[in-house]
Amino acid sequence: MVQQTKSKYKKAAFGPNEVSVIFVLGGPGAGKGTQCEKLVNEYGFVHLSAGDLLREEQSRPNSQYGKLIADCIKAGDIVPQEVTIGLLKNAMKESVAKGKTRFLIDGFPRKMDQALKFEEDVAVSKFTLFFECPEEVMLKRLLKRGETSGRTDDNIESIRKRFVTFIETSMPVVDYFETQDRVVVVDCKQDPDVVYDNVKDALHARGIHLKQ
Repeated sequence: MVQQTKSKYKKAAFGPNEVSVIFVLGGPGAGKGTQCEKLVNEYGFVHLSAGDLLREEQSRPNSQYGKLIADCIKAGDIVPQEVTIGLLKNAMKESVAKGKTRFLIDGFPRKMDQALKFEEDVAVSKFTLFFECPEEVMLKRLLKRGETSGRTDDNIESIRKRFVTFIETSMPVVDYFETQDRVVVVDCKQDPDVVYDNVKDALHARGIHLKQ
């Protein structure tokens, strides 16, 4: 079994001793970005938001994927995995070249095939931080953010589509990693500082400590 696992992941861009990858999942508005910002400051993580990378690529002049990404984001659909994984891999390579090897990958993987393909081609994750939050709380947060964010998907129609997409496609990813004891669940309906204390406790329990 060990040999099979090694064989399966031998073509990954980064080995388990080269990088530490933590997936950060939760419904839209669960507070993933807020918590990741805090972790970057104290733990020296590189925060890679799949959504931000896609939006940057969408805005890049002459991007071959720009229109595709824009259409997917506006409709609340998932961008093809080859595009997202390629952007994440390139961002990780840039950071590793600068000596940064701890990664929080936020809002990814959003589908089972993304999870399997990323771990096969890029790196095997340590575990997934799953931010659990009631839908009504997330909706309120996103509508508030939409007043100033300028994001095309911060409207009630897109938000509700994103909730459905998350339940149907992302929860199976969480369930899959849970069978491997690679999920840490954090209650995110509380005050952000309380949530952060819980996140830190969870990281320490998994052997992830403050940067030196």
